[in-house]
Amino acid sequence: MFEKKLTAATAALALAGAVAITGLAMTPAAEAAGAKCYGVAKAGENDCANAAGTHSCAGQSTVDYHGGDWKATASAEACLEMGGQTDPFEGVNAEKAS
Repeated sequence: MFEKKLTAATAALALAGAVAITGLAMTPAAEAAGAKCYGVAKAGENDCANAAGTHSCAGQSTVDYHGGDWKATASAEACLEMGGQTDPFEGVNAEKAS
């Protein structure tokens, strides 16, 4: 009887852990739903990794309005209204930097 309880408890803990990990993994994707807007993030204010792969997390950009760093926007139209681009680009967004 003790073995059955232990097995059930172990299974319940494994399931709870899997659900928790899945929830954590889905959070960044949910935040990024919409459009990635490149060239509008100030240094340290980007969302997630950059296009070049030089950093892998939010808030790690080091250059204002860099074309490889992005912020999440509700849509591509919202990105364009902010003066950004929906595809990464080389250099700095001159429109935002001036």
